[in-house]
Amino acid sequence: MIKAHNVHKYYNDLHVLKGVDIHVKRGEVVSIVGASGAGKTTLLQLLGTLDRASEKEDFNITINNTNINALNDKALAKFRNEHIGFIFQFHQLLPEFTALENVCLPAFIKGTKKAEAEKRAKELLDFLGLSHRHDHKPNELSGGEQQRVAVARALINNPDLIFADEPSGNLDSESAETLHSLFFKLREEFGQTFVIVTHNEELANLADRKLTMVDGKIINN
Repeated sequence: MIKAHNVHKYYNDLHVLKGVDIHVKRGEVVSIVGASGAGKTTLLQLLGTLDRASEKEDFNITINNTNINALNDKALAKFRNEHIGFIFQFHQLLPEFTALENVCLPAFIKGTKKAEAEKRAKELLDFLGLSHRHDHKPNELSGGEQQRVAVARALINNPDLIFADEPSGNLDSESAETLHSLFFKLREEFGQTFVIVTHNEELANLADRKLTMVDGKIINN
């Protein structure tokens, strides 16, 4: 699913990623841990095509058999919309839209018809225990409910791959535990691959593999 070799990232003179190699199999749940500043979120952004790696002679990032280095910005945005879902620490829901409308947004960007997008969004919200929350706006939802809406939004286009950056970092312990269980339920139900950056040791240890980053490198791939 993911094959990356010799990935570097510089921000001016700051060398954040220093030749990262990572391989994630289809259907795996992989956690990435490490101290703040180790490069975890930067790596997630590069693998998720939200940013581009610094050019190196022999570096490569392949996702789902697609060499993403070779895609122009428009093609990269299309690839991201169709193949990748994101879950962030802060849910990033648009406050003026209902739960249903927030979930539908990536589908509308893809060009999915309104009726089809809403049908799929309702199915996901119902699956996530939010059948009574379709028409509620984010400020009418609990933190755990908001994060589950964000999960539904990440799933709306049936992506192959889900990237999660500290997904339970803003939740109470009960909501965090529910979210962690949900990831594995989703893997079983839909077959997605998950790459999760987390400081939560419980979540990290539940993963099929736990990778540790130190000073811009993965030390136990």
